[in-house]
Parts: sequence; C-alpha cells; structure tokens
Amino acid sequence: MLQIYNTFSRSKQAFKPIEPGKVKLYVCGMTVYDFCHIGHARVMIVFDMVVRWLRASGYEVVYVRNITDIDDKIINRAIENGEPIAALTQRFIDAMHADSDELGLMHPDHEPRATDYIAQMQGMIGRLMEKELAYQVEDGDVNFAVRLFPEYGRLSGKSLDELNAGERVAIAGGKRDPLDFVLWKSAKVEEPADTRWSSPWGEGRPGWHIECSAMSCDLLGEHFDIHGGGADLQFPHHENEIAQSEGALYGQAHTASDEPFVHYWMHNGHIRVNEEKMSKSLGNFFLIRDVLKNFDPEVLRFFMLRAHYRSPINYSDIQLEEARSGLLRLYTALAQVPVSNQPVDPNSVWAKRFTDAMNDDFNTPEAIAALFDLASEVNRSQGAEKLDLANTLKGLAASLHFLQSDPTVFLQAGSRGCEDGLSVEQIEEQITARVSAKQAKDFAKADLIRKTLLEQGVVLEDKPGGITEWRRS
Repeated sequence: MLQIYNTFSRSKQAFKPIEPGKVKLYVCGMTVYDFCHIGHARVMIVFDMVVRWLRASGYEVVYVRNITDIDDKIINRAIENGEPIAALTQRFIDAMHADSDELGLMHPDHEPRATDYIAQMQGMIGRLMEKELAYQVEDGDVNFAVRLFPEYGRLSGKSLDELNAGERVAIAGGKRDPLDFVLWKSAKVEEPADTRWSSPWGEGRPGWHIECSAMSCDLLGEHFDIHGGGADLQFPHHENEIAQSEGALYGQAHTASDEPFVHYWMHNGHIRVNEEKMSKSLGNFFLIRDVLKNFDPEVLRFFMLRAHYRSPINYSDIQLEEARSGLLRLYTALAQVPVSNQPVDPNSVWAKRFTDAMNDDFNTPEAIAALFDLASEVNRSQGAEKLDLANTLKGLAASLHFLQSDPTVFLQAGSRGCEDGLSVEQIEEQITARVSAKQAKDFAKADLIRKTLLEQGVVLEDKPGGITEWRRS
C-alpha cells in the first residue's frame, strides 16, 4: 500500500483517497513574470513523477497546477517594460510550457489562471466576511483575522505567538495583527487599469493566498486528496490556504475534528547551490532553458529524482555529469538487446522491489538503485533471460519517464553544448580505419585508434561477428 509523508501530521500515512480509485491533486504553480529556473523544474518534475506513479498504480488522477498571472512582481515588471499585464504573462506562460515540454512532462489536467477566477475568489472572501473572519481596513484592503481561526499554525507546527509575518505577508497600517494577511488589495491610483477589478469592497485585485483556495475548491471540491508544492510554501502560503478555505467552510466554530480541506500535504525540498539556498537575491539561480543547453532533459530529470523529493539537492555541473554517467550505464544495458516493450510481470522480484520503493513515500533513490542492480543482471545474462530482464528494466523505468529514448541515439549523442567533439562521420571513419588496420594485422595502429578515440570521449566496444559499437563517455 502507498505510504505518503503528510507534512500536516509530520508522519508517513497509508494513502486512502476520498473516493476509492480516484485521486484529486493540486500543486502550486508558477508566478509568470520571468523564465522558469531549476527550482521550478524540481516542483514540476517531482509532481509529474507522483502523478505518473499514481496512474501506474491504477488510480484515476485529476491533476491541477495553477498559474499566478496577477501579482506585485508581475505588475512591477509590466510597468518596467511598458507593456500590458496579459502580454507579459502570456509570453512567460508560453516559455514555461516550452520548458515543460522539453523536459518531457505531462500537462496538468487543469491549469487555471488566477485572473479567470476573480469571481470565485470574491465569493470566498464574501463568505469569510459573513463569518466575521475577515475585515476591511481604512485603505480598502480586506484582511483575514488569523487569531479568530483556532487551528492556525498546525501545518507549520508553531503557535501563533511563535509565528512572524512571512515573506509575502506585508505589515500594513490598519491590520489588527501582524499575522493577518490580505485577501483583497485595494487598487492604487498609480497602478494600471488592467490590474484592478470591481468588487463589493471597491476596485482592487486578489491577494496571493486566496487564489489557490478558490481555484482548488472550484476544480476539486471543498475537500480533496493531495496538495503539493515547494517547502518554502508551507508557511505562510499553505498555512493561509488552510485557514481561509476551512474558515469559509466552518467559520470560527471550526475544530480539529472537522474534515480537513486537504487530506495529505506534500512538500519537495529546496535546491541549494554550493550549499546555499538558491535565490535570485544571491544571483545563484539557473534557468531551465540555460541548463538544457548543456544537458539532455532526461539527465536533469534523473538528477532531480535520484534524490528523495523531500531532501534538499545541491546543484552543480559535476552533479549533473554524475547523473549523465548513471543514465549512460542504464542505457548501455538496454543497447545490448532488442527490447520489445512487453508488459512487466508485476510479480517479478524486480517489479516488487521497485514497487515497494515507490510505495514508500515515492522513494525514487531506492527505485533507481533497483534499476541499476537490474541493469547489472542484464549485462550478466544471456538469451531469452537477457531480453526479459531488459524489457523489465525499460518497463519499470517508464513509470519515472526514464530510458524511453533509443539507446544508441542517447549513447552517441554526448553532452549538449560540446561544439568541439568528433562528429558521427569522423568517428565512423576512424572505426573503419581501425577495422582495416586489424585486417592488415597492424594491431598497434588499431590500438592507437581506440586510444585516441577514448581520449576524445568515444568508447569502442567490439561485438561478436566483427561488429564495433561506440558511445560517448
């Protein structure tokens, strides 16, 4: 049975969907004012993996990942560029989709944009006002009254007195408490016309937190199975989502025994660069599209998933090169046999080991370790057994979206961005020259060609029947 680490309970729990056989999953997506970086890639890859495994396990999954297309950073960038909000956000939505497609990620079943859900947000704010969990201040903003929601702080595991205003929780005049957060932002005179909507509380725009509550409840219902996102969203964003969603449903009478808004909370770990948290302020972040200029998308995916999703990752080119070497080992095993894509026997020892790892809170490091051991068995085996094991290797890896390229193409591709490497034609010419040298019994020359090619990153493998295969190291 699948076990999921629930951030809310801080423990692994047996996964039991609200509706048998069906899973409703919501993931916090991107704020689209710039290109996506590898921190965004980790969120996208992790939950792509989660969805693939849930579906491979027989669940019918509804996967929702939102787009924040109205936000202070978006407004500031649009003003700097002198362009409409919609033009800015569409450009970066298109760029996000291009990055996602190159990474081979599935599209979410729903990808709601915040600006299409203003009415739903206003409806939720209205219910919070009716339940006296929200109030309007003199400058027109509508805030959530945190101390009137008795369960606040359970996700982050802190008491109200321990919590401080989070990164996006601005302390503005008129708030009753520094922890109170904005639900509706009153329009400012200097802000463009395309950043405001009419409402019962005056012209303005939604706060950041209310977006996800309104969109998830509209698409998945007031209670759904899994909510995911980066660890940095746990507080205040997800804490606030719980408060406003359950506050709108239960009011101030809410208790711990009421059915929760979300049954399982999942958070992926940070990406670090040189042991520091990756951030734009430190200038140590990397765009997905720049990384993919030098590394195959599957290498980046493998790099992300060889660590457990809850663990921090330290990013470097060396780490990516190690991931590429690992993939080369797996593809080398598949290159030896004509894999026929037969269904994997779920009762095989390899399938059970792989499944047990994935069902243990999506333990991809252990699942990948099983793939490496299986690849070693492929290399040692012969005949029908070899073909069967290779089919199993490719079939199990498919649930992680690995090893689906043609092995020969992958092995001969080399690293991206290497302009000075030998071309395929040059390599084939050297192999032909080596064959001629061997036929002339000039073994010294044949050995020199092999050595020279190896120094240039090309590995030759002699096969029965006089066939020579090659790959880049």
